[in-house]
Formats: sequence, C-alpha cells, structure tokens
Amino acid sequence: MAESQVREFRLPDLGEGLTEAEMVTWAVQVGDHVELNQTIAEVETAKALVELPSPYVGEVVELLVAPGATVPVGAPIIRIAQQEGAGDEHPDRQPVLVGYGPGEPPPSRRRRPAMRPETPHQTDGHTPVHGVRRRTAEAMSTSWREIPHVTEFVTIDATATVELVDHLRATPAFANVKLTPLAVVAKAVVLALAAHPLLNSRWTEQEIVARDHVNLGIAVAAPRGLLVPTVKNAHTMTLHQLCAEIGQMVERARGGHASPADMSGGTFTITNVGVFGIDSGTPIINPGEAGILCLGAIAQRPWVVDGQLAVRWVTTLGVSFDHRMIDGAEGSAFLADIAAMVHDPATMLARS
Repeated sequence: MAESQVREFRLPDLGEGLTEAEMVTWAVQVGDHVELNQTIAEVETAKALVELPSPYVGEVVELLVAPGATVPVGAPIIRIAQQEGAGDEHPDRQPVLVGYGPGEPPPSRRRRPAMRPETPHQTDGHTPVHGVRRRTAEAMSTSWREIPHVTEFVTIDATATVELVDHLRATPAFANVKLTPLAVVAKAVVLALAAHPLLNSRWTEQEIVARDHVNLGIAVAAPRGLLVPTVKNAHTMTLHQLCAEIGQMVERARGGHASPADMSGGTFTITNVGVFGIDSGTPIINPGEAGILCLGAIAQRPWVVDGQLAVRWVTTLGVSFDHRMIDGAEGSAFLADIAAMVHDPATMLARS
C-alpha cells in the first residue's frame, strides 16, 4: 500500500492588497476524496465571494478553519493526504480563484445565518455581520467620522435627457446595450469632473492629490450587500462605451461575478436611488474619494415652462462632498454644471 504524505493548503494571496478573508463554508468534509481543482471552500473578502480550488489530489485529513472565522493570507486552512506516486497532484500549482454569486452554488453549500439561543418568548433574529456587509459598515463609519460632509440638492427638468434616451434606444448604434438616463448622468459627471478636478481628488492630511483619471463607481444593491464596481478610465469613453461598461459591471456585481479589481480604485461614485422610487438622499462619501452624486427618481410632474404650466420629466440631483478640500462655491458649481447638462444634454457635444 502506497504511503501518504499530508500537505497543508494555505489561504492564497487574493490580490488587490487584501490581507484576509472570511471562511463562508466548506464544500468538503474530513474523509472526502478531492480531485485537482475541485472546489473545497468559499471565502468572502471585502471585494468578492471566492471559490478555493484544491491544488492537490487526495483525502481530506483536517479542516483547520471554522466557517465564520477570519483567516489571514498564508494561514493553513486544510490538510490533505496524498498518496506518494499519485500522478495528478501538482504541489506547486497556484489555484485559480473564481468569484461568483450566492445564487449559483448548490443550496447545500451555503451557510445559513446562525441563530443565537432564545428564550421561549423571544422572537428576535440574529444575523452575523461579516464579509461585504461588515467591510461596508466599517468604511461608512470611517467616512462619516473623518470626512466633514456637505450635501446639496437641485431639482431640474430632465425632459430632454429622457427624450434623448428614447431616441437613441431606437437607433442601431444602441441596439446592443441597455441605455438608461443613468448613463447620460454618468457622462455629465465625467465631463463636470474635468472642469472641477477637486471633486476627483483625494485628501491625505499632508496634501490634496489631484487624479488624472476618472474611475467611476456605480453603487449596486446586490444580494450580498452594497457593492460599488468601478468603470475604469471613464473619462476616455463615449456615451455608448460608458453605457455598455456600466451595464456589464452592474450585471457582474449583482450576479456575484465582480472580481476584487472590479471593486477597487474608484475616484468618484454615483448612487441611483431613483430605481427605488426615491426622490433623493444624502449619500455617504466612499473613503479615498471627494464626493458622491445621488440620482433620484425621474418622474412626470407639473413644471413651469415659459410661464406656462406643463407636465415634464423632473428629477432631483444631490451631491455630498468633502468640505476639507471643497468649499460651498466649488461644490455648488459642480452640481449646477451636471444639472445644466442633464437639463440640456446637447451641450455635452461641445465638451466631449
């Protein structure tokens, strides 16, 4: 009978500067036989849910980490016994990490939130806070504590933007993308950031760092919590390209396919509460950014046009900015600039 050698598999480097992950669930148990690249566990980082494939062929000897535990990169998580002489194992193989959504793995592999012991008369539910939700809570708490927020609002007639979207949707050029007013607002934001670069800057206590690129974050309500995938180099994109990229990033985030790189590097963020029928909000700035724009619902309302009452498509834009480096005049001018372009999107042609 061939001798076996026990190998430890350590949590690999997950990229993007991530130093730890939370063990979500094991897909194997002690005594199970595993094949090369078979998924053995799911871990959740601040950026994504990730499958861990086995780099070995053999039998599971010990699971070293319990579900719910936080594991630093490089820490051993499982021991697998290999039979010496087995031809399939690759001890030096680097595992390929795959991010995916909570709806895709078999239901039996998903860990249900643990319930604490309760007295017979209590009905409170207890859901552990971990992964993305915990990281989001930490980031928002840090932002609110350290950044002096100022939020301003403007309500505008966005009829021309709605009509532009309807017109472009009917053209062959936009037949393969889902064009929405969000893409037009995003284009206006990118152009306004070029004219107001402080809103695309970063505060470091010693200096204000002016960025030479726009990585536009789009807040997404996903099953795992709030995610903000970023459209890299949005300042170089046409409206069509921006629309296509936003659609792809949002789809990946909602489906759980966004990689850590997709979720990193944002310089300014847009949150669209209008999809929930909400008029506006006071968004919290993401740490490392100078501002965030809130797009409210676009709805038909009475509006005065040339002294006459008319029914128009109306929306409210809100912007929160970091008052340490942006004063009221600059923040107001930025918001007014975006509002003017959404009111009359044809003016963007002169600035593209």
